[in-house]
Amino acid sequence: MGSPGALAGWGLLDYKTEKYVMTRNWRVGALQRLLQLGVVVYVVGWALIVKKGYQEQDLDPQISIITKLKGVSVTQIKELGNRLWDVADFVKPAQHPSIPLANCWAHEDCPEGEMGTHSHGIKTGQCVVFNETHRTCEIRGWCPVESSTVPVKPLLVQAKNFTLFIKNTVTFSKFNFSKSNALETWDNTYFKRCRYDPLSTPFCPVFRIGDLVAAAGGDFEALALLLQERSYNFRTATHWWETSGVEARSLLKLYGIRFNILVTGRAGKFGIIPTTITLGTGAAWLGVITFFCDLLLLYVDGESYFYWTTKYEEAKAPKVTSNPEQREPASAPPHLAAQVP
Repeated sequence: MGSPGALAGWGLLDYKTEKYVMTRNWRVGALQRLLQLGVVVYVVGWALIVKKGYQEQDLDPQISIITKLKGVSVTQIKELGNRLWDVADFVKPAQHPSIPLANCWAHEDCPEGEMGTHSHGIKTGQCVVFNETHRTCEIRGWCPVESSTVPVKPLLVQAKNFTLFIKNTVTFSKFNFSKSNALETWDNTYFKRCRYDPLSTPFCPVFRIGDLVAAAGGDFEALALLLQERSYNFRTATHWWETSGVEARSLLKLYGIRFNILVTGRAGKFGIIPTTITLGTGAAWLGVITFFCDLLLLYVDGESYFYWTTKYEEAKAPKVTSNPEQREPASAPPHLAAQVP
């Protein structure tokens, strides 16, 4: 078995205590103060003030959004004539268009009853002549098929004066707190006459379409033509019965603006735990700076040996024996002896 002497020889039973040594090394001292100043600025300025490190935060709120579009417009369309458009006409859910051509060479290429995802109808089983160079599968569907003609100018130019009501409510369940972008008022006519303005009416959730486009850095008419060029559109149909008893429909291919509303939120309040963590992190960095400066003095500086021997010394208690005569005499001042001639 090992003995305490062997353990002491390896230094396992030694106790170390700190010893503070004041060194007159201005280079290391200036570096330490600069680093400490940087840590204080980071903890106070960035971690506490900018990032609000003293707060408990809720970054996952529950969000609800309500939208309403209002406006009236008149268009002159060849197929429909003079037509009035209101909210029920120009507010539609998005749909996905597709119009491919089904080429064929013989009737066997057109199985009867087959219908594709991108087809205009159901195949009848006949391969018919489409033009001088192509043959296509005959289908049972609505006639005529959709026209690919695109208007050369926006039809609903008045749409820039339409208003969009956007009300969102953000709930932070962690703090049991809710916030809305609409002004809390008892005036029932306020939302009918107000318009959003970032300075005068920031809590009015009624936005003018033209102002939204302008705030995004665009022009309404130019944006409408751009949407047509990029084929951002959807289709809607109205069905009726003709006097002859044949079912008919009006197919409209509508070009418009899609509004993507993204709402994010964060809430925070003072908390002792995040404050303690932030301050503790700063104190840890101050300790790292002291350790770094010690390494510079003990291993890098030109007088590192002097600093090493001054900072670290071995302290041993004097040995005490049982015989008082064997003790070393206490030091005494020297006596002057008279010189005998």
